[in-house]
Amino acid sequence: MNILGIIPARFASSRFPAKALADIDGKTMIQRVMEQSRKAESLSRVVVATDHEAIADHVRSFGGDVIMTSENHQSGTDRCFEAMQAVGGEVDYVINIQGDEPFIKPEQINLLASVLDGTTELATLVKRIDDQTVLFNTSTPKVVLNSRSEALYFSRQTLPFLRERKPEEWLQHHVFYKHIGIYAYRADILAQITQLPPSLLEKAEALEQLRWLENGYRIRCVVTELDSYGIDTPEDLERLERHFSNTGPDKT
Repeated sequence: MNILGIIPARFASSRFPAKALADIDGKTMIQRVMEQSRKAESLSRVVVATDHEAIADHVRSFGGDVIMTSENHQSGTDRCFEAMQAVGGEVDYVINIQGDEPFIKPEQINLLASVLDGTTELATLVKRIDDQTVLFNTSTPKVVLNSRSEALYFSRQTLPFLRERKPEEWLQHHVFYKHIGIYAYRADILAQITQLPPSLLEKAEALEQLRWLENGYRIRCVVTELDSYGIDTPEDLERLERHFSNTGPDKT
């Protein structure tokens, strides 16, 4: 199975411009993501897909593989499709590795890759929620699964609603999952979903994956025990640095 790892890294960001180049203990964020991703044995190749020469030059400086892509993409999925086309050759699956998760574990990538058997259209990771704050945090997307471990729905709200229980008791009476934002796309499916117009549910929740569900695509969900540490703002970076200064990335 030829699985291409792509790390989308755009330069512009309203909340954290040029965050791919942010320094984290002597290495940039994008270098850390690349180094962690390259440790995943399941990936045939890992490339950074960017829209800015500063990021591209930096990736080349530490020996990374980079593809220049358009500045006009609305999502990382669209950027991954352009990069896959530029790479060429026979690609079975693409794994979209978030460029703002510098401590991603290669085990997470390998776990996701383990379900890419040719029949899987799309796949992503989920993690059981064990914290009340996370459960009701609308910045953390949740996912409801069917009996085949496929996504029924993603929402920023807490789903399902437990009618007969007080909210503070919900974790004791149901298993809730949060979404870990790493995606796998079968190559032909990636080509198809990038042609879909934004959907009503996607616009309502600001969650791109709802577009795929609304159009009948199946998203396989794999449960991971490892957490995710995304960085959207400079404040997120400060909190992450404080956290790992105490625990280290391998102790979480």
